[in-house]
Amino acid sequence: MKGALNAGADAIYLGGSKFGARAYASNFSEEELVEGLNYAHLLDKKIYLTLNTLVKEKEFGELFDFLLPYYENGLDGIIIQDIGVMDFVHKNFPLLPIHVSTQAYVTGPESVDFYKRLGAVRVVPARELSLDEIKAIKDTGIEVETFIHGAMCYSYSGQCLFSSIVGGRSGNRGRCAGPCRLPYSFTYKDKEGFKGESYPLSLKDMCTVYDIYELLDAGIDSFKIEGRMKKAEYAAGVVSVYRKYIDAYYSGDRLKITPEDDKLLKSLYIRSEIQSGYYHKHNGRDMITLNSPAYSATDDKLLNDIRREYLSDVKKASVSMKAFCKVGEPFSLEVKYKDFDVTVSSENPIEASMTRPASKEDVERSLSKLGYSYFELESIDVEIIGDCFVPVKMLNDLRRQAITALSDKVKDAKLLQRKYRINGNVVG
Repeated sequence: MKGALNAGADAIYLGGSKFGARAYASNFSEEELVEGLNYAHLLDKKIYLTLNTLVKEKEFGELFDFLLPYYENGLDGIIIQDIGVMDFVHKNFPLLPIHVSTQAYVTGPESVDFYKRLGAVRVVPARELSLDEIKAIKDTGIEVETFIHGAMCYSYSGQCLFSSIVGGRSGNRGRCAGPCRLPYSFTYKDKEGFKGESYPLSLKDMCTVYDIYELLDAGIDSFKIEGRMKKAEYAAGVVSVYRKYIDAYYSGDRLKITPEDDKLLKSLYIRSEIQSGYYHKHNGRDMITLNSPAYSATDDKLLNDIRREYLSDVKKASVSMKAFCKVGEPFSLEVKYKDFDVTVSSENPIEASMTRPASKEDVERSLSKLGYSYFELESIDVEIIGDCFVPVKMLNDLRRQAITALSDKVKDAKLLQRKYRINGNVVG
């Protein structure tokens, strides 16, 4: 998550402990996901929850308690496949934007009308649609999100029963065993006869960087990079390339794709070769790996470069501080982030120092230690009047109080400002 945000992602889809389409991934605990929400919102980014499996009748009683803490912490949206879950969420969490999963196979305007009635504000159409078909969906006025990079599923829009049949693990329950990536033996007769082994169901991975400007011209609202159980280096590296060319588009400069960026995308956990999906093509032999679905090698230098650039630290929100210290008055600390500010004061007045009075440098040193918070100090202004005795413990306590209060203030404001389109109306 942090790598993708550092590299320029505007939003992240995260899986919780239940109901996600990656049951065997190291998904987020409730505490981690809430922390991720608060962190992303500080950076003006969004977090969406993946609740995109088919939910059994006996599990419906767990949905409300599962979603409530994320809803209360400002979850920005939820992607759903199951129409029963959509109806439940729309009725019980009416301010929570619903995104329709590609596994709900939206294939045209008629599908959109149906899902709008269930509260959907965004659809991820079936991946098999052409760009013209996607434009027709966009013309309905709903937000459209499409895949631009990553692994492709052989079955229509991910509606696969193959894993269930051969392995007892349902892809629609987040447990796909990937039978399409296995080799299969076959025979056929011609003049000489033939017998062999191949991968006839393994699609090449998608890479659309050369089509990105055309997709932007089509008015697609959001581009989705598939990252099923990939490494952090993949998320950060791929996002950084697409971010570069999307930003260039909006600045009016359609940059040519560089050989370095082309190599990066083809080196980061891509299955042998690439394809550009169905935007301009409907099936074809050249979409299949056939020979091998194994991932291409990635050189260590590239991975190290990505780690150093995007994974060595987290992006932080910049704050400014003002401290006022005068003998006989409480110590005052103001911390400001964008339009948010908080002021905290010591419980007792500052006493005069009989030996070594505090210097501005001493106070600045203590207050600037923001540690493991998601803030970093941009500037600090300290005013000291008189020979003040300023305990380091008091400064540390005030700093922690101020940062906690500021975080809570930003969080509360995000919740109050939450306005969503429900059935065409803005509410909140």
